[in-house]
Amino acid sequence: MESVLSLEDPAAIAAATHPVRAAILEAMREPSTAAAVARAVGQSRQNVAYHVRELERAGLLRHLGRRRRGNFFEQTYVSTARTFVVAPSSTWGDAAPRASALADQLSLGELVAAGERLQRDSAALLDRAAFDGEEIPSASATTEIRFASEDARAAFLHDYVEALTALARKHGTRRGRTYRLLLAAYPDPEDER
Repeated sequence: MESVLSLEDPAAIAAATHPVRAAILEAMREPSTAAAVARAVGQSRQNVAYHVRELERAGLLRHLGRRRRGNFFEQTYVSTARTFVVAPSSTWGDAAPRASALADQLSLGELVAAGERLQRDSAALLDRAAFDGEEIPSASATTEIRFASEDARAAFLHDYVEALTALARKHGTRRGRTYRLLLAAYPDPEDER
């Protein structure tokens, strides 16, 4: 099972965001049957069985096999991921102009990729805190800064990279827990100047 699955396909997004199906996905974080999940989510077995088939078709549930229960067999399923996130690119509609802009502007493409990775990583860490009781050591700092010119912006970036390099040399080691550090510098989309 994947920790986080980023959904781009409209059918998969629709399946995952349907209220009953979302409850089924949550209940099937551990292997289960439609009958057991029906009791857990307060739906009829037939209704849950229908939604389970649709979730499997969308690639959100995986069939594990069957088990005997009395005189019949029950099908067992499990969610394909612990958490599902909707990929921002899934809402782009006409993606061609955006794809062209990303190809032409490498740093903008890196910003979009970093945002999507941050979304997936933070969802996975939230799950570990919520379901595993893990204390997640994290830090976040946000600020806004104005640059008088492009030269000033470039000088700031140069100084930042030098400072980060010095900090990484001083505190970083080859062993130990890996942390991701992200700096993103971009114009405020709401500043129309």
